[in-house]
Amino acid sequence: MSKNTDKGEEMRFEHDPKGPIAEFFAPIAGYGVTISSFFRKTVTEQYPREQARVQPRFHGRHQLNRYADGLEKCIGCELCAWACPADAIFVEAGANTPEGQYSPGERFGRVYQINYLRCIFCGLCMEACPTRALTMSNEFELAVYDRAADIYEKQDLLVPLKEGMLAAPHPMVEGLCDGDYYRGEVTGPTQTQIDWVKEHRPDDPTIASAEAAAKEARR
Repeated sequence: MSKNTDKGEEMRFEHDPKGPIAEFFAPIAGYGVTISSFFRKTVTEQYPREQARVQPRFHGRHQLNRYADGLEKCIGCELCAWACPADAIFVEAGANTPEGQYSPGERFGRVYQINYLRCIFCGLCMEACPTRALTMSNEFELAVYDRAADIYEKQDLLVPLKEGMLAAPHPMVEGLCDGDYYRGEVTGPTQTQIDWVKEHRPDDPTIASAEAAAKEARR
């Protein structure tokens, strides 16, 4: 390691000098990866005829998640919008009421928009979300011909109801608070929640599957 004679300090990042053999092969050393690739089997992705393979933690299209009883996880805190470096997210909160309880606690995401013309898929919005309401899927096929179609609304981002979930709005699980929801203590809809939906929305198509899930949980 050489030294700086002017300041008397060691130059920590200077490369060691090469020998004569290394100097001779230096012009072709950069082709090492290229030459070694000549003898490897060629692998061609057959996309779009075959679905492209992505890593499990690939950052694709966003999704808004639900709790096991069907209530939405988004509480309209707008932290994702504040964390977005591209200003691609717009959130407007609404107040939960006894007649319209969409998420645990006091507020829910009444308006939720993501502008994919701006989004850089960095994932900072996920890191900022306190309830894990916002995650990113593996879906990457977002190209469209209409620019307006790249602005996703809440109904485009909200995950579909799974079997056994009860469509919101409906009350929270009796005896539990929003903190219990955040800690994962809700495993599905209760009979009290189902009865409330029956009274207010008797034609709701999710009642039958929610009743079946509630009976299974009581066994």
